[in-house]
Amino acid sequence: MAEIITNIRFSKLFKKQYKKLPKRTQKQFDDRLLLWQKDPDNPLLRRHRLSGQLQNLYSINITGGIRALYEIIDDEVYVYQMIGSHSELYG
Repeated sequence: MAEIITNIRFSKLFKKQYKKLPKRTQKQFDDRLLLWQKDPDNPLLRRHRLSGQLQNLYSINITGGIRALYEIIDDEVYVYQMIGSHSELYG
């Protein structure tokens, strides 16, 4: 059985964006974060590495339109950098 990811941080920008989300979406993120911690490759998350200017980040689906982006630091620290709609993050 895989280890549960525990070394998670949240950037200042992520915290600001998270607070602006509707409570329902915040709860959906919290649920997806737990799923990601247990099974980062779960198909529901649609996790993938980004390219271009965001090539150091990975994306996971929170809802049909909301994504959370995180970075892996030194293969052991996971820093959630941004959360928002596709157009807010990539536009």
